[in-house]
Amino acid sequence: MGIVKIGDELHEEIRKASSVMVRSINAQAEFWIKIGMLAEANPSISFTQIMREEMKRADVELKEIVGG
Repeated sequence: MGIVKIGDELHEEIRKASSVMVRSINAQAEFWIKIGMLAEANPSISFTQIMREEMKRADVELKEIVGG
């Protein structure tokens, strides 16, 4: 584990997002870093597709919601 220095503004945005997403500040930053890396490595797929693939990789069963 290492230390990453970030600006105060970004830290505040991570703090706010972490409270909404019910993650620690570190977990929120790690999530954004991981998704950013995946997005850079796979520029042709959307955030939704990245998340769907990560859920599959974690063996999470996703069900489609059909509006009525």
